[in-house]
Amino acid sequence: MDPKEQKSKEPKGKEKVEASIIRMAGRDINGRYNVVRGLMQIKGIGHNMANAMAKSYKDKYGIEPTVEIGTLSDQQLAQLEGIIKDPLAYNIPSFIINRNKDWETGNNMHVVGTDLIVKTRYDIDRGIKLQTWIGARHQYGQKARGQRTRSTGRTGATIGVMKKSAMPASTGAGAAKKEEEKK
Repeated sequence: MDPKEQKSKEPKGKEKVEASIIRMAGRDINGRYNVVRGLMQIKGIGHNMANAMAKSYKDKYGIEPTVEIGTLSDQQLAQLEGIIKDPLAYNIPSFIINRNKDWETGNNMHVVGTDLIVKTRYDIDRGIKLQTWIGARHQYGQKARGQRTRSTGRTGATIGVMKKSAMPASTGAGAAKKEEEKK
């Protein structure tokens, strides 16, 4: 074989197609993903929320959730962003959204991207300031949701804990007193 032929062993008929990148809700999304998987790449949108949004998008605009997100037009992407910004207006149930009865406004809303990070940080700071139980746990770096802390969540150079029955008898101040009494 000629060395030139060896280098060009790419299959004929299959051309490489560059994946387009879509910018949506402050996030770059691979254009080869379908609508559901593309929505899941956005912080604050999980599997259930992405499926609900895709179903709502199909009902409202007639676009299938299996369509690659890179093939959508700018107008269709703007419609999809409208669903992301206000999912309650598109008949998405309120139990799926991530901020029911917001502390400041009292409204149900869904927050995504950097807004979610800011709101979460603000909630933690408010809990610390008000000295709620969860706020105090956050303040001291402990687990805040009822997990056990006996064996996990340790920080620093913790080697392990030995039971008193397993400890050698010759250690500690008590052992020195016993030796003196024997003499």
